[in-house]
Amino acid sequence: MSHAELDTPEPTPGGDAPAAAARKRPKPGERRVQILQALAAMLEQPGAERITTAALAARLEVSEAALYRHFASKAQMFEGLIEFIEQSVFTLINQITEREPAGTAQAGRIVAMLIQFAEKNPGMTRVMVGDALVFENERLQQRMNQFFDKVESSLKQCLRGTGDAATPTVDAQVGASVLTAFIVGRLQRFARSGFKKVPSEYLDAALARIL
Repeated sequence: MSHAELDTPEPTPGGDAPAAAARKRPKPGERRVQILQALAAMLEQPGAERITTAALAARLEVSEAALYRHFASKAQMFEGLIEFIEQSVFTLINQITEREPAGTAQAGRIVAMLIQFAEKNPGMTRVMVGDALVFENERLQQRMNQFFDKVESSLKQCLRGTGDAATPTVDAQVGASVLTAFIVGRLQRFARSGFKKVPSEYLDAALARIL
């Protein structure tokens, strides 16, 4: 969803005009994806103002009413982006934890994955750090807060038993908190620099210092 290019239907073999015209109508669910792709693409514009449904509809060359046939509100559109972020990130976290033993290396892989995900999806980064949610429904920001709580919890699991044997839980919590703050800080700098300060800058060296 980082590249919001909409698929253009190609003519059917034999140049059957009615069939070609029929294929231009999006399949069920396809229009929802197109709307979310367009929203993500608009969020990728540095310094983008609050996105209105009118601007979104104009980008897609449809009416605002057409948007509301697929989403009850703009908040639901943002929830669609958040669901994409959650599913993508936590699927990858599960893959990392299944393939590698717990420890600092596993935690580092999770941090690097999140940083890379944000770098490839600048529009999503604005959602993750809350910049795109400032004027939207408060529940959206709460959901992103819960997202980072879950990331921190995953990092804590990675780091259990890697610190002082007397206080493994405390050490893991402190380490997870520092790593989560590092992720959020890198993402905020990326979004607020107009996507010029890439979050992966000196990433290996930074993680070596932290871990």
